[in-house]
Amino acid sequence: MTNPIRPTDDAARALAQQLMRDARSAALGTVTSEGCPLVTRVAFGLSPAGHPISLISSLAQHSQILRNNPACSLLVGDPGPKGDPLTHPRISLVGRATFIDRQSPAHPHLAAHYLRSHPKAKLYIDFSDFSFVQFALDLGYLNGGFGKAFHLNPADLIPPSAPQ
Repeated sequence: MTNPIRPTDDAARALAQQLMRDARSAALGTVTSEGCPLVTRVAFGLSPAGHPISLISSLAQHSQILRNNPACSLLVGDPGPKGDPLTHPRISLVGRATFIDRQSPAHPHLAAHYLRSHPKAKLYIDFSDFSFVQFALDLGYLNGGFGKAFHLNPADLIPPSAPQ
């Protein structure tokens, strides 16, 4: 049997970055203290530096889990309105979550940036239980459709033009 993983190329990098730019939500996978997996839908965006972020409530179970165990994964890419959902591209991102303190100097800048792509978040972005989470990526698994699988590293996922 041949290896189903193709060599990572510029087209795979571009598709992965496009999926992340276009996404407004993602499936977040966490592991509870009992070792059970939990998957939930969260808002998804990119920081000005191109890193995945979310705005989540401390009341949400996944928020509490991430504070105890920051290891997580995100599934990004929605199936299109027609056809087999498995033919549509998606990327699984693996990494660690870091909460951004609401009092940090970066918070207002991040909030303004986030609201440009998530304007409805204005309704709750200032609630005291909501905070930003940034995801430091370790790797990505891109499925561009049948027969189009790639492994990507963090440098493949963050555009070189994005400020670090």
